[in-house]
Amino acid sequence: MLSLRALPSSARLATTRHAASAKAFVRPSTATMASKRDGMNLDKSTPDNVWKEILNAEEFHILRQKGTERAGTGQYNKFYEDGVYKCAGCGTPLYTSETKFNSGCGWPAFYDEIPGAVDRHVDNTFGMRRVEITCANCGGHLGHVFEGEGFPTPTNQRHCVNSVSIKFDPKK
Repeated sequence: MLSLRALPSSARLATTRHAASAKAFVRPSTATMASKRDGMNLDKSTPDNVWKEILNAEEFHILRQKGTERAGTGQYNKFYEDGVYKCAGCGTPLYTSETKFNSGCGWPAFYDEIPGAVDRHVDNTFGMRRVEITCANCGGHLGHVFEGEGFPTPTNQRHCVNSVSIKFDPKK
């Protein structure tokens, strides 16, 4: 294989430029995409075409189309560090680590939200009555809340949340 050092300087520059321009076509990471959200006023009035530009396909499916990730696959299912869980769409703080508990359901579970951060809606899909939870700011689908399941929590509620719907922000 030919080394770049063996090439004339003009060829090395062209090769370097080509490599740099090829990197520009790589899909941005989630962290880069999240930085695109900074400073944007993302809320319930934000149109789908804007969401499609800033969310990856899985985030868009779950947050905007009310999808669900497979049980046991989410990165926050068995994650118990101190911090705040924010909406993956708009960055609104939704839950604190103090309210997260192990329900064994296969998704992150919280017994209470940050006051005013989560809206509730009756969901009659799939022939059952459930309560959907969404981000109060942007309307992004988070999951569902269940009551009366007997967990030893102060609220007797389980907010069953898709990991894709949230981003963890560690306490500083």
